[in-house]
Amino acid sequence: MSKMFSKYKYVYVVAGCLALTFTGCKTPSLVQREANTETPASFNDSQDTTNIAQLKWKEYFTDPYLDTLIDVALQNNQELNITMQEIQISRNEIKARKGEYLPFVGVKGGAGIEKVGRYTSQGANDANTEIKPGKEFPEPLPDYMIGAYANWEIDIWNKLHNAKKSAISNYLATVEGKNFMVTNLIAEIANSYYELLALDNQLALVNQNIDIQSNALNIVKLQKESARVTELAVKRFEAQLLHTKSIQFDLKQQIVETENRINFLVGRFPQPVARDHQNFINLVPETIYAGIPSQLLENRPDVKQAEFELAAAKLDVKVAKARFYPSLGISAGIGFQAFDPAYLVKTPESLLYSLAGDIAAPLINRNAIKATYYSANSKQLQAVFNYEKTILNAYIEVANELSNINNLKESYDLKSKEVDALTQSINISNDLFTSARADYMEVLMTQRDALESKFDLIETKKAQMNAMVNIYKALGGGWK
Repeated sequence: MSKMFSKYKYVYVVAGCLALTFTGCKTPSLVQREANTETPASFNDSQDTTNIAQLKWKEYFTDPYLDTLIDVALQNNQELNITMQEIQISRNEIKARKGEYLPFVGVKGGAGIEKVGRYTSQGANDANTEIKPGKEFPEPLPDYMIGAYANWEIDIWNKLHNAKKSAISNYLATVEGKNFMVTNLIAEIANSYYELLALDNQLALVNQNIDIQSNALNIVKLQKESARVTELAVKRFEAQLLHTKSIQFDLKQQIVETENRINFLVGRFPQPVARDHQNFINLVPETIYAGIPSQLLENRPDVKQAEFELAAAKLDVKVAKARFYPSLGISAGIGFQAFDPAYLVKTPESLLYSLAGDIAAPLINRNAIKATYYSANSKQLQAVFNYEKTILNAYIEVANELSNINNLKESYDLKSKEVDALTQSINISNDLFTSARADYMEVLMTQRDALESKFDLIETKKAQMNAMVNIYKALGGGWK
């Protein structure tokens, strides 16, 4: 038996060496590409590295009501908790990959019974064999065994170690994906919160205009009684009041939907959202320090995620390439076997052991291995392009928001002047109408334009606050 084993082992080794010579050392050629991580030197010709992304979100957002919402969301948001489980799954994958290059050791036991024919080679041999003088083999023959076994693939080409490193990179990418989700979650809550404050201010403005228009309608009715205006004027003032009241209910519905969007993000059922909208129009956006573009590579979680995914893809190519090479395995076992449990502990007669090694490599029909290798390389190229795209997108987002902040500041200043002018024109038109030097249409148009301009001013303030949130997110702030 030992000679036969040695013979087969020699054949395995020779076959493996031949495979290594003719196939293992030659793998299909692939298109290689390195990621381009270069970025422009600055955003606005400034080399100041001060960056608001380094601020923690509690330092950046100072509204206590908003901070409370973010705190609750970071604990209860379902999507975030789902991602946390994905991180755990990735961590378990590392343990699984690590276990593959360590020996697999186990224990086993068994019991059986066998009856062979008397007129067979084994049966005749058993009948003529005595366990001890005068005592034949029992028939039928019991069989009891207990022992330990081990299998171990020697990681010659670092295939298993690279698979573990790939799992680690995927795990780190998952962590960065969670960080990116935190950044987006904080930004979405903040944007929704400022939208809610804007709606509150617009509703208060509408309620104020309803009172003004109701008083104007009463005045027009009195003037009609004194024959100073016609019924047409009364109906036009009444129609404007009804239109404004309809806006009131539209705003109330938007407030409910915005509150519930926030409630969904913080993981709770619909309920009022605590806030203070009184000073919304006077909020001043933070001074923005964008740093330099190269900081995006470290601050943006999605960029770091793409970087780790690229590292994992490169390792996967190495793993796939190693499948072309021979693999070396060792198996061993030791235990006790006897036809009677009483003989199990009698050694060396009941002792059994084995030790074997084998080497094998693909020789013919390697299409499946080639396909896996090509696919791994294509995924690596995808990861390169995705990394470059993520860097480009990050830079463009920051550039857009910096421009947006500057333009919104100019727009807000002009709209403020517009509101002041139209507010003054309301009083002027009312005085002219009372003294019969302006008709009612001028009054109506002035009131409508003033209301729209105030709405626009609130919308611009909301856009300013959203830009403050979005630039913080674009620079990679919020997850630390």
